[in-house]
Formats: sequence, structure tokens, C-alpha cells
Amino acid sequence: MSEIGTGGRGSTTRDIAGNIGNLFRGHIGRILAAVVGFLFLYFAVGMILIHKIDDDLNFAPNTQNLEKNGSRAVEVVAGLIDREINDNRWTANDPFFMPATLLDNMPNYQQGIVSALARFTFELTDQIGRTRGSSQTDTDLQNAAGLLQYSGTVWSWDPTVSLLPTAASEKQYEKARKSLVAYNKRLAEGNAVFEKRGDNLLATLDRIALDIGSSTAVIDSHIAEHSGAYVDFQADDLFYGFKGQAYAYYMILKALSTDFEGLIRDRELGNAWEKMLISFRSVVELDPYVISNAKNDGQLFPNHLAVQGFYLLRARTQLREISNILLK
Repeated sequence: MSEIGTGGRGSTTRDIAGNIGNLFRGHIGRILAAVVGFLFLYFAVGMILIHKIDDDLNFAPNTQNLEKNGSRAVEVVAGLIDREINDNRWTANDPFFMPATLLDNMPNYQQGIVSALARFTFELTDQIGRTRGSSQTDTDLQNAAGLLQYSGTVWSWDPTVSLLPTAASEKQYEKARKSLVAYNKRLAEGNAVFEKRGDNLLATLDRIALDIGSSTAVIDSHIAEHSGAYVDFQADDLFYGFKGQAYAYYMILKALSTDFEGLIRDRELGNAWEKMLISFRSVVELDPYVISNAKNDGQLFPNHLAVQGFYLLRARTQLREISNILLK
């Protein structure tokens, strides 16, 4: 009888332990399922909420970036910086735990915008913002040009670089924006230079044309090496990077037509200028759901990079035509 009793108690203990184990495993399973579900919703919903390709062709800077009697082009550059880092949120440097880290179109688009703004600000510092090549460069413009060269992928802490906090990309760009606003304020007060000479406009257009030419060379090389691939994860990165670049140049050139209105009218450049803007606008308005890098003579699928490159080359040609008129 004692053996039977002992066996019964052992069996009961094992049953209790088994039930506890099953209960424990059930809780762990539900917790894991909840964590996976949360992460999926966090990243998926977060990406949807954050993602935005802001290609508003009627964009106007807000009041904190405006300065009466200042340069319209400088207002636009400051306004685009403000929009991308403060209104739309800078995404190119988001760490792995942020939803935007899984985005690639928006970060490339934003970096394309800043690359064009940096190029123009350098030209503004080197040409338009000084009386002659031998005169001193404007301190605010020099600061802005340097800060906009800062990498767009730097977060506030990167242990691979330093264990100490570092300057995040958007912080540097915000400093650049403030320097541009400060310059424009001094310009409105008559304490800064904005030379509206033909040679300055010529140099600026040539610089933009060179940048566009470099972009088309990258497109040409990528198409030559990868067109016809069924999966091309670089095609959309390039497409949106150059779309952002073209958008920024469109906005800058549109603003320069106001700053150099007298020169453009006197040299009868209005029609050529408008056609050039139309070509840039054609690049910006390209908006396919999926970026395809199919064969150039493909029957079923287009090559969006080739189409983009065509309009970029057309815009570059028209920039050169305006430059040739300014040379005469």
C-alpha cells in the first residue's frame, strides 16, 4: 500500500510540474508573439507615418526664413533646410531602433536636396556673395557652406567613431540655416554683398551644369552595368537621390530668376530660362510606384533611370545655352 501511495504522490508532482511548464511556455509564447506584433506595428506604421517625398513645386519658405529686401534664393535654401530637418524630419541618420532606418527612398531624396543646396551655397560664398575674387568671403556664407558639407548619416552618438556624443547631421544643417538667415538679414540692411553680375550668374549656372553632368554619368554607368536585372536595389536609391537634387536646383533656379530679374530681362533670357525650369520640373514630376532599371529596349518594363537621365541631360544642355548667351 505504501508503494502505491508513494507512486501516486510522484505522479501528482510530475503533473503539477508539467502543468506549470506548459503554463510557463504558454506565457512565453504569448509574450514573444506580443513583442513580434509590437515591433511589426512599430516599424511598419512608423515607416508609413514618417515617409514623405516632399516635391512641392510651389514651396514657399515660412516667415522665419524670409527677409524683406534679401535674396530670394537664400530664403529658399534656408527654407528647404528648415522643412527637411524640422517639418519633415531628417531620416538619413536614424539609428537601427527607429522606424525610418528601414526607409531608403526618403533618406536618399533628402540627401539629394542637401547636396544641391551645399553646391549652391559654395558658389554663393565663392562668387555671388563677394565683390570680386580677391575680396574677403562672407563669414556667414562660409560657415553655411562648410556645415552643409557635413555627412547626412551622422547620428548624435556613434560608438564606431567615438564613445562621446557627436554633432548630428540635422544640428549642423540647422546651424547652416541660421547662418544663411543671418547673412540675408545683413544683406537687407546693406551690410552684405550679393553681386548681381552676369559673370556671377554664369559661374553659378556652370557649377550646377557640372553637378548635373556628374549625376548623368553615374546613371549611365549604372545602366551599363546593371540594366535588365530583375532585382536592382540601387536603382531607387539613385533615382530618388537625383530627384532630390533636381528638385533643389529647380527651386534655387526659380528663385534666382527673381534675384537676377533685371539681368535676365536685359539679356532676353526669359524664354530660355523657362524652358530650362520645365526640364528640371519634368525630372521632379517622375513618380513611378516601382523604380525599374530594365533594358533600354525592353518591351514590357521601362527604364526609369534612363528617362530621368534624359531630362537631366536636357536641363544641362539648356543651362549651357543660357551660359553661352551670357558669354556674348
